[in-house]
Amino acid sequence: MSDTSTGLFEPEAGSDWIRLRTLILLRWSAILGQIIAINVAQHLYNLQLELGWCYLAVGASIIANLISTFVFPENKRLAEGEATLMILFDVCQLSFLLFLTGGLNNPFAVLILAPVTISATVLQLRSTFILGVVALCLVTALTVFYIPLRTEDGMILRIPDIFLFGFWCALVIGLVFLAFYARRVTMEMHTMSKALLATQMALAREQKLTDLGGVIAATAHELGTPLATIKLVSAELMDELSGDVDLFDDARLIRDQADRCRDILRSMGQVGKDDLHLRSAPLSTVIRESADPHLERGKNINFSISPIENGETKQPIILRRPEIIHGIRNLVQNAVDFSDSKVWISAHWSDDDVILRISDDGTGYPPHVIGRLGDPFMRRRRSSGDQAERPGYEGMGLGLFIAKTLLERSGAVLNFANGTDPFVIDQELPEQRGAIVEVRWRRDKIEAADSSKVPLGLNKKIEI
Repeated sequence: MSDTSTGLFEPEAGSDWIRLRTLILLRWSAILGQIIAINVAQHLYNLQLELGWCYLAVGASIIANLISTFVFPENKRLAEGEATLMILFDVCQLSFLLFLTGGLNNPFAVLILAPVTISATVLQLRSTFILGVVALCLVTALTVFYIPLRTEDGMILRIPDIFLFGFWCALVIGLVFLAFYARRVTMEMHTMSKALLATQMALAREQKLTDLGGVIAATAHELGTPLATIKLVSAELMDELSGDVDLFDDARLIRDQADRCRDILRSMGQVGKDDLHLRSAPLSTVIRESADPHLERGKNINFSISPIENGETKQPIILRRPEIIHGIRNLVQNAVDFSDSKVWISAHWSDDDVILRISDDGTGYPPHVIGRLGDPFMRRRRSSGDQAERPGYEGMGLGLFIAKTLLERSGAVLNFANGTDPFVIDQELPEQRGAIVEVRWRRDKIEAADSSKVPLGLNKKIEI
């Protein structure tokens, strides 16, 4: 599709999105929970704990928080290394507390999952991997090295070895699974947000081009009368000054420059007019306008526009919305880019639906990704042959996503398919054997109001 360089939109976590204050507040909540747990274990269950060492571990977190609060400003954003060190400190502090309170025999050992999961959502893969390995090593060490939990009577609280092993396995699997799951979901969210931003930018650009065309056309319309007056007066002056060569040449120059101004405004105003009558157009006009930038790219584009059999014969008048034009234009561009020599654009309508189909004679969509078409930033899907044929082409992920998103915003439903089975021999291939995309609207979603029944009103003032 259109330019879809994945380097710019490579989904990656960004620790500089996280404020230091956010991690400080999370750590204060952890500190409060640790103090409550220690006091409950000591006073309610009368467990014999190394209280001095326990409060030393909690105190270390308190001191770290106080330093972070008073040394750094409230709006401090953490760099990658700073965020990694903060989360690594939390992992080590929690592991030390678990060492003092029974190791994996302490049910609160499950909290070791939290720092690694947070790192998977905000840090880069390398930092997350380091924190995950450190957490796995500490969890494994806590199965062997720990201070046992003792009751008031001196009895050691210890779960059976088989349950201890099961708990260790659960923590290891949880660390890996939650980190992978959180990172995958976060990357997809980042990818989607960036793709939606690109879609908004594309739509805004199309809207600006439409508005600019309206400004130019309105300017040409307003200047038409004074330019015609200048031309008329200059022609009369030429008749009267035919005997004076210098003045005659000056009058002719004025006429020629007026003609030049008219031609410039006419050529600039071909994009469109800010006229309510042109906010809608016949279906064929909108389709041809959308495909116009790709008509001279060396491919044979065939148009077929007709009603469905037994349907209404009158061509629908649809809205010339920027998202419709830009979405169709992206689909046509994709067909032209990947076709061998021909592209077919067919539009049909019934009493209820408007159907647009774009197909080509290329190789079609790769079968293994056809179910994911329309997702942004698809990668690792190009065959070696396609890479050799288009070494500088990045693919069709973002462009198809933009087209699909914009057209769905207008009420369309899109379907992607191939024109033939990939295992059919060349002699049996149909002419339209490549990629096919079908866009279907309900007529009431895109059909313009009948101007003969509903007054359009005054043209809106153009805002420059």
